[in-house]
Amino acid sequence: MGNHALQLNPPTADFHLSTNGSDWLWAAFSIIALSLLCMVVLDFLRPRGTRLFHQLAIIILSTMSISYFSMASDLGSTPISVEFRGEGTRQIYYVRYIQWFITFPLLLLELLLTTGLSLSDIMTTLFMGVVMVICGLVGALVHSDYKWGYYVFGVCSLFYVWYVLLWHAPRAAFAAGESLRTSYMISSGFLSFVLITYPIAWACAEGGNVISVTSEMIWYGILDIFAGPVFLFVFLWELRGVDYAAFGLHSGKYTDNGARAEKGLPTTAPSAPVPITQ
Repeated sequence: MGNHALQLNPPTADFHLSTNGSDWLWAAFSIIALSLLCMVVLDFLRPRGTRLFHQLAIIILSTMSISYFSMASDLGSTPISVEFRGEGTRQIYYVRYIQWFITFPLLLLELLLTTGLSLSDIMTTLFMGVVMVICGLVGALVHSDYKWGYYVFGVCSLFYVWYVLLWHAPRAAFAAGESLRTSYMISSGFLSFVLITYPIAWACAEGGNVISVTSEMIWYGILDIFAGPVFLFVFLWELRGVDYAAFGLHSGKYTDNGARAEKGLPTTAPSAPVPITQ
């Protein structure tokens, strides 16, 4: 049975996805969906109260699966007039940016929750990640030279993210011990290296119309697989022996009492509310 996605959902732009590009996207979807199923199994194998990072990974991979299903089906795009290298319109896949809007901050959250950064530092870094994605989307939808202004804003936001991941966060105290610092540096270095090529891909694809839509899909697909499934499995492998209690991510419910009961430890009764005097 052949791939009939482009026959059922015909392209609406002059520069558009090819059938070979759709085939590649279905392959990428299969890799991501299989990774999602593996992550669900790994999540159920974890003791309750120690599943936070696995469940964040499930959210990320679920979002990516829906996005790649849409793009492989040639859905979730809009035609935008090209600025360079010919005349006509090019398919801009806004569904990819919706995916990044959800997944990129969560990838950063996965990393930064293991550090000793303050909540304000973490929230600012997540905001900068969101700014980078939004600037990429708005720039891709602009057909004039003004798109490069959004490109500069996005790259500046990425510089801030790099600063936090590679300089500010490693200098903080790690509650789970110095051994986690090495694991963090491996994971953050890997993710930062992958992030370097996203602005280059954007400049060659949505920005300058240098490469075809199919080449764009192959490039972004490889990057997303490395920044998604590959990174998540490497990161969670590095966390396999870490005591989650050291992170201080207590819910006050099952994490404190249920997990202790599973280990045969005494549980703590909830404290009585403190009366408020006026």
